[in-house]
Amino acid sequence: MDEKRVMISVERIKQSIVLIRGQKVMMDRDLAKIYEVETRVLNQAVGRNIKRFPEDFMFVLTRDEVMRISQIVTSSDIKYAKQVHAFTEQGVAMFTPLNLKIVQLGHDSDS
Repeated sequence: MDEKRVMISVERIKQSIVLIRGQKVMMDRDLAKIYEVETRVLNQAVGRNIKRFPEDFMFVLTRDEVMRISQIVTSSDIKYAKQVHAFTEQGVAMFTPLNLKIVQLGHDSDS
């Protein structure tokens, strides 16, 4: 993603929100699409900055959860993913443009 301002339709965001474990979350691949990065790049950045994503910000879906979502989501390639991350509202907030830049660069102030 370059320095351009990201304009995202409310409808696109609403369509990306799913209810899992009683929480409204967005999948890693949906966040990656919104911010125009590959899912693996987003997940690598999260891995490098894992301290910024505690359990109440992000969790890994079980295989059963992935299979249930794959029946709902139009892009059912999710069922082939090794690991799928779900981000809560707090986790999604970590991907604001400023935080996304920090995450992409791999800076972790706690290291």
